[in-house]
Amino acid sequence: MKRERFKPPEPDDPLCCCGDIDQQRDYCCCDCEELDDACERSEVNQPDIFSRFISCMADRLGLPCCAIGPLRLEISVLPPMVLIPGLLRVAAINCMLGVVVLTVLPGLVLWYYYVTHRRKRRTLFFLSLALFSLAYMYYLFLTEIVPRGDVSNLQLVTVTTGMMLTLISLVRTKQGPGFVKSQSLAQGINSICTTNQSTNIPGDSAPCKGISQSNGEKEGKKKLCLVCLQVRPPRAGHCRICGACVLRMDHHCVWINSCVGQANHRQFILTLLLFLVTSFYGISLVLRSVCPRQSLFTAMLYCPGVYNQYSTALCFTCVWYSVIITGGLLHLFILQIINVSYNVTEREAQIALHNKTGRRRFCGLVVETGIWLTHLPCFHLVKCLN
Repeated sequence: MKRERFKPPEPDDPLCCCGDIDQQRDYCCCDCEELDDACERSEVNQPDIFSRFISCMADRLGLPCCAIGPLRLEISVLPPMVLIPGLLRVAAINCMLGVVVLTVLPGLVLWYYYVTHRRKRRTLFFLSLALFSLAYMYYLFLTEIVPRGDVSNLQLVTVTTGMMLTLISLVRTKQGPGFVKSQSLAQGINSICTTNQSTNIPGDSAPCKGISQSNGEKEGKKKLCLVCLQVRPPRAGHCRICGACVLRMDHHCVWINSCVGQANHRQFILTLLLFLVTSFYGISLVLRSVCPRQSLFTAMLYCPGVYNQYSTALCFTCVWYSVIITGGLLHLFILQIINVSYNVTEREAQIALHNKTGRRRFCGLVVETGIWLTHLPCFHLVKCLN
């Protein structure tokens, strides 16, 4: 008997050795629900590479486990506190070292992001990197730029206020993305049957069939999450890193160590905006102090004599480090604004591209799914931001 062709799982589908259980396949060689639960339990709370390194060193040195036990869960916080000051001070020695360090450092961060994202592991490394980078840049601004006398009290208050507003907005973003409220499995199945009967989709003779990802998303039907064993409303998604279903899930952001969903999406965009404005303003103040004779754009590319003094070279290196971070977050901010204007989440865009039901426009910045776009793009932008 001929087997069906295997279909790759979608980004938020449960793990199964036989394919997607929502497609009601006939040839299932395992209990998919039990396999999903086992895989989830094996992936949650696995130590990352830094925790395994510390544990290995402790075993080699004969240190008791209880001496570093409390640090195992938070060991990923420490590397940014050592790497950022050390690498930036090495990069300030001369121009060639600066180019090498500022090229290798983003590559290492992207490599570690790929490792953790592929293995669906939760880590505080990126949140620690973002917070410590912000704190270290502000510390150098106070110790190296302010004593030069080129920054007024009003400018200092403006930078400090921008940084504080960014942190407050970040704290509010981390309060929660809006998780799906749990309910019993029987209530979930009854809710799915009731919703599917009300849609009256042609070809659905059985009321509880057709709860797959594609049909459910397109027709606005509810879906049963086999990991959480609860009903997933339309546009909700299961996050394997957080281990829960999120309402109108956009993506899991490693920089805030939390999902972005219905409850915190607007606050997430506000956090990005506050950081970008504060960062651009701080970079302009540093460049005017380090290279007063050059324009802002020219000073970034050519600043004669900047490496003659180590403190000036350190400030110039930190400017380029800030530009790299700001550029990455600016790209993320633009993508978020475009997705909001087209009423599509990042998760929906990735699923549409995976199923080949969406199309890219404007050099890949826009992904049209054609599912939730019922009004003009500017209508959704104003509705979400107001």
